[in-house]
Amino acid sequence: MYLSIPQLTSALSIRDLTDPGQGPHAMQELLDGVVSRLVQTWNVPATVHRTTPLVATADNYDRLGYAHDDVTRDARYSRHASPTVMLRSHTSAGVPAVLDSLTEIGNPYDRLHVLPGLVYRRDAVDRTHVGTPHQVDLWRLKARGLLGEADLHSMAAAVVDAVLPGARWRAVPAAHSYTSHGLQIDVETSAGWLELAECGLVHARILRSAGLDPRRWSGLALGMGLDRALMLRKGVDDIRLLRSPDPRIAAQMLDLGPWRPVSLMPAVRRDLSILSTPEADAEILGDVAREALGKDADVLESLVIRARTPVEQLPAAAVVRLEAQPGQVNLLVRLTLQALDRTLTDGEANRLRNRVYRALHQGPVLELAAG
Repeated sequence: MYLSIPQLTSALSIRDLTDPGQGPHAMQELLDGVVSRLVQTWNVPATVHRTTPLVATADNYDRLGYAHDDVTRDARYSRHASPTVMLRSHTSAGVPAVLDSLTEIGNPYDRLHVLPGLVYRRDAVDRTHVGTPHQVDLWRLKARGLLGEADLHSMAAAVVDAVLPGARWRAVPAAHSYTSHGLQIDVETSAGWLELAECGLVHARILRSAGLDPRRWSGLALGMGLDRALMLRKGVDDIRLLRSPDPRIAAQMLDLGPWRPVSLMPAVRRDLSILSTPEADAEILGDVAREALGKDADVLESLVIRARTPVEQLPAAAVVRLEAQPGQVNLLVRLTLQALDRTLTDGEANRLRNRVYRALHQGPVLELAAG
């Protein structure tokens, strides 16, 4: 289950839209606005940490309080480079190093630590999800002065107003491994209530495990998905637009002005009938499909499982035709293909379809489209 060198190289070559060193993007303006609002609200300095996405597995999980049997550790959700190193699944993986750096601090201390960047997950393919989203962790750490729930609500209010000025929001209790009094922050949109961020008071055991006395130290922790935040701010409904090379789109991704829709190329749909394992779901298949398409992965708008039938329930003729094996399932999968900068020909769509089909189908009989 470890990443190959080509897979690791490909993952690390993806542009981080939060990093000014990799070119300007509206996501940077959004993040700067959030940080500025918090600095002004609290009158504290801020430090931005940009570290390699390759992290110790212990920092990604153990030192943040995740249980050894926590579902988030499952290989289907994580990208491991070795038994002890992985591509971070959340930007919180950089926090243990920040806490370690504070152990020799003796004077009063109060600072906002900002940890933005790409995270690497196995996720479904649709208009709002991608395997390498952007996140930011915002941790206010303070010595000689306790931070409490009132400070947490003040933080949530400032972040919401910086991302979506004037928006209605609510705080729903939520459990996190590294916080107490955890909250999920939802904002009201035309589509209903949507999650924007999660936050909580830094748990005493996390401070203690880093050598910080929780009787002296306290903190606030907030994590937010920046892709969703930017899409909500600009009114964008397709996450692929954030990276589109189309000049009509790319020019609009340089500021926080409202999205002005452009005429997109027509979508093409292809249905696949594949054999797979019972545990296969849209996240697993989506990850395999992205890898199969490589540099063409952004053409895949969505992958949806439309039907799932155990082999034992298939007609006998279908079992013979597919050479299906007991224990397998037959999945009807719909691919929606849409290039943002050109119209796909039928031949090109079929070739892309066949690449995904070969990667997903676990049977000896191939049903390929002419291309």
